[in-house]
Amino acid sequence: MASAEGLRRSVKGLSEIEFRERFGTEEACRKALFDMRWREGLACPACGHRGLCALKTRKLFQCNRCKKQVRLTAGTVFQDTKLPLTAWFTAIYHLAQGKNGISSIELGRRLGVKRQTAWLIKHKLMRAMGAREAEKPKLAGRVEVDDAYLGGERPGGKRGRGAAGKTPIVAAVETTAERRPRRLRLSVVKGFRKKEVERLAERDFAAGSNVVSDGLSCWPAVEKAGCRHFPMATGSGKRAASWAPFKWVNTCLGNIKTALAGTYHHVSAKHAQSYLTSFAYRFNRRFQLDSIVERLAWAAVHTAPQPYRFVVSDA
Repeated sequence: MASAEGLRRSVKGLSEIEFRERFGTEEACRKALFDMRWREGLACPACGHRGLCALKTRKLFQCNRCKKQVRLTAGTVFQDTKLPLTAWFTAIYHLAQGKNGISSIELGRRLGVKRQTAWLIKHKLMRAMGAREAEKPKLAGRVEVDDAYLGGERPGGKRGRGAAGKTPIVAAVETTAERRPRRLRLSVVKGFRKKEVERLAERDFAAGSNVVSDGLSCWPAVEKAGCRHFPMATGSGKRAASWAPFKWVNTCLGNIKTALAGTYHHVSAKHAQSYLTSFAYRFNRRFQLDSIVERLAWAAVHTAPQPYRFVVSDA
């Protein structure tokens, strides 16, 4: 009974009231970040000495031996921020809890900041999501893959695969023996060519994985990465999208396109990978929603600072 209740809460996530109870004050946010950053105890980054004192008036810690001063947010995504930590935690809450994320306009309204500021906060946090996802193991076992394009038809332009302005992506879903979805990877690719698929498979799929795909000619390249390939002729249209062997990868692709069209309206090709990774980050933690705020805050603490020039370039 206890485990069932725990699972229910994990899936349900945090209410705004529960979030405010945990992180509604600057002091609570600072304590949370301190515990995440210095779980083993605070040590001087310069000399390693563990005797540090808090300079409360300047919000610094100073080493008793070498006098090195350290800020709580130094070396993290929060470095040099002029916003209160409560604003950052509120952004984390809305970006992580919502199935589709949140637009910069809506986030700015909730934080009381300009859209450009909200955009920068969101993209810094999405880069922390990306850094955390990159540390996860490769997909293994049975893996459904499919190709897709982001970006709609342009007025008067060409439709379909050759349409200008479209961003090619690959979705891959690791499933259980019962064919339930376990983990998701979403990747922007240069195109659906064998060399590109081989590169993606080497990065994202464990050797020996059973990769299930449609009949697109590039997919056999996964075998060069040590995977087994099982092509299936799916046809086209709604029947192909709902076909059982590709149920979950097509479900995920449908949800992504709905989210991008409904929440963000437009995503540039330059930033498409960040948005895809944030979607995968939330999907892969869909059973941990009660702790996802702490998880993303932890990722932000352990991700290097993200200067504006890095974020806008999305390098």
